[in-house]
Amino acid sequence: MSNLLVNLSALIARPTGISTYAINLLPHLQPLFPHVLSSRIIKGFKCHLIPQRMGADAGMWGHGKRLLWLQTQLPRWYRQLGSQLLFSPLPEAPLFRSCSTVVTVHDLIPLRFPTLRRSPIGIYYRYYVPAVLRQSRHILCDSKATATDIIDFYQIPAHRITIIPLGYDANHFYDLNLPTAHYFLYLGRHEPYKNLGQLLNAFRFVCNRHPGVELWIGGSFDQRYSPQLVQQATELGIGNQVKFLDYLSYDQLPPLINQAIALVFPSLWEGFGLPVLEAMACGTPVIAANLSSLPEVVGDAGILVDPYNTEELADGMAAIVNDSQLRERLHQLGLTQSKQFTWERTGRQTKEVLTQFL
Repeated sequence: MSNLLVNLSALIARPTGISTYAINLLPHLQPLFPHVLSSRIIKGFKCHLIPQRMGADAGMWGHGKRLLWLQTQLPRWYRQLGSQLLFSPLPEAPLFRSCSTVVTVHDLIPLRFPTLRRSPIGIYYRYYVPAVLRQSRHILCDSKATATDIIDFYQIPAHRITIIPLGYDANHFYDLNLPTAHYFLYLGRHEPYKNLGQLLNAFRFVCNRHPGVELWIGGSFDQRYSPQLVQQATELGIGNQVKFLDYLSYDQLPPLINQAIALVFPSLWEGFGLPVLEAMACGTPVIAANLSSLPEVVGDAGILVDPYNTEELADGMAAIVNDSQLRERLHQLGLTQSKQFTWERTGRQTKEVLTQFL
């Protein structure tokens, strides 16, 4: 009988960050023969079906449903299956129950931005997450930046944290040797901390010098923020050069990334930055913020800019358009840098940590 129980209650049908992490990590935990709690059957694993619609795709109702399930139903599964350890790929676990847990923290972004602190997700990070971390046997995180935040915000001792960087699928993201098209690409959510308003301001200056260049913005259309971005692009006079792509499937991403002039990622804070890694793996030049985890991922293989400085961001984009030698150099550097990050490495290191507590 397996002693490891894996909680995939937050898995969603249209995967983004946490779901991508969990899906790619799980195969490397197979040698531990875990029981898996999931709303759908996952081939090759002992899956136990749990209620659906408990992820981010169901909004705040889904989060609330999941937290109630975690507190009331997950401990029952833990006892029935004779588990010795619960692993959650996000910082969630039953509180005040006799469950031994290891959890992953991807970022503490809501604690860094005042508007997010006052939201329900901010309350979750201020009260629920620290309670989970205090009772966990061990904590995994994606980057040095997130480890530092865990220590600073929650006063968790460093010896209880292991940094395990994320990876990318080398069979999916690679250089397709496609011709470069005339668009910059952004991939991710449209929330304010992603700094897309600043990106639009910078892109206006690029358009003035290079009228034929476009900016394509990927990521699910968010009624809270996306309409404001569309309106801003119109007011800046660049509405015709900015294309909002909405959610992109996994299969759509490689050719889209490969043909971009560059991926532009001016986020004010990230726990890791998967789109940046996937772009480098495709050989696409990267322009990223010089804050948080992004320098850890990019290293010397991209252009790092102050995301608060419109001119610096615009100059980075213009340099990519103007300098073919720079594009080729970043192409080669990105391919080399990305090879440091693999799901096999992430999975092996995670398995080693979990084994210590079984």
